[in-house]
Amino acid sequence: MSREQKLAKNTVLLAIGTFIPKLSVFITLPVLTACLTKEQYGAYDLVSILVSFLLPVTTLQIHTAAFRFLIEAGHDKEKAKLYLSNILAFVITVSISTLVILFFFLPVRDLRIKVWICIFLFFDTIVEEIGQVARGLSRNLDYSISAIISACLKLILTVSLVYFLKYELFGAIVALAVSPVISLVYLVFRIRVYELVDFRLISWPVLKKMLAYSWPMVPNNLSGWVMRVSDRVVVTAFMGLSANAVYSVANKVPHLLSLAQSTFSMAWQENASIVSRDEDAENYYSKMLLVMTNFYAGCLGIIIACTPILFKILIRGDYAEAYLQMPILFFAMFFSCMANFLGGIYIACKATKSVGITTVIAAVCNIVVDLALIKKIGLFAASGSTLVSYLVLFTYRMIDVRKLVAISFDIRRFFIAIAVIVLECTLCFFQNPILDILNLAVALTAAYLLNKRIVKMCMNRILLHGRIS
Repeated sequence: MSREQKLAKNTVLLAIGTFIPKLSVFITLPVLTACLTKEQYGAYDLVSILVSFLLPVTTLQIHTAAFRFLIEAGHDKEKAKLYLSNILAFVITVSISTLVILFFFLPVRDLRIKVWICIFLFFDTIVEEIGQVARGLSRNLDYSISAIISACLKLILTVSLVYFLKYELFGAIVALAVSPVISLVYLVFRIRVYELVDFRLISWPVLKKMLAYSWPMVPNNLSGWVMRVSDRVVVTAFMGLSANAVYSVANKVPHLLSLAQSTFSMAWQENASIVSRDEDAENYYSKMLLVMTNFYAGCLGIIIACTPILFKILIRGDYAEAYLQMPILFFAMFFSCMANFLGGIYIACKATKSVGITTVIAAVCNIVVDLALIKKIGLFAASGSTLVSYLVLFTYRMIDVRKLVAISFDIRRFFIAIAVIVLECTLCFFQNPILDILNLAVALTAAYLLNKRIVKMCMNRILLHGRIS
């Protein structure tokens, strides 16, 4: 199987496990925005943010080592046993310690909600680790199925507890906490984790080796968290929970691009790591950079053109001002996706410190711009700081990664993609029905022209399959 075929196969498999969970978020969005007050939805959003912050801090990102080291171990079962045993021993210990501290210091008055937040953190942490183990063992389909189980359960529980039973914020938190449990059970028995764990193999040198790889990713994830979350914290502090709810809603449609990005990203990290040992790695990375620039620009253009319809379908309640933030956030998401692509090359080269350094620089930019402008331009400071930080992240990584791998960058094609996005964001901003139709025509044409080779290849395969059938 060629590298491109393997990448395509892994992308499809992982797409199953990333598309449906992210889609479920958009399906539950109308329920949450309709049934929760702005303050409750703002609090719900902050709980999700809190857990996303604590996971990399408490585990020192050891799940990245789980994936990378198990990929290298290949079919060596004894090595897999050694790595997995040490990872689980570490993660379970730090998770329990964190929960004890969190329970006493969590600033939540409702005891029930406090307990369920702790349950959510514990199971979300464990299922994240086991999920990366599954990927490291090349069990991508099992990883995807577990993600689908979690997403479907979360969807069912959210609708049942929030919409039908009217448990409001409490019901939404319970849905978050319970959904990873069944997913974890599936993974444990499917990949037979119990056969790969022997705590007698716990070894500080082995654990130290994995942590030496993973801990530099902590600043990266924390800085990434800062870029995603500092806006909301600053908005909440200066403008209140209602404004945070508006900003959270504004991010939903632009983050549809992450459906394409996250699907590809995991498969790309695996492929990039394997290809890093090949002689033509530079040419391969250069070709993929151009392909993904065109792909992300094409996908984003279609999302922008569909925004007027998506906004009316997905958003309930008084969130009209969120629409004005979206053009800025669309651009931010494009640069975020491109920066994540370059991050895959860092991981392939085991340059995890560089990942952290570049993200810290971008995070500092985010906070500085946010705090400097929040009192002057309100929510536009949050969306603007997000755009600036991701632009800085992409630019810095583009310069820095070429010190590791001499990849070529077609700047002319890149600025064509940027120009297309500028035009589509401008047309979208005016909220005019005629301009919306024109925007859709521009988006579809641009998506085809930018990705003509991929479209033709897919059509040829479909036609060939039809003839064979």
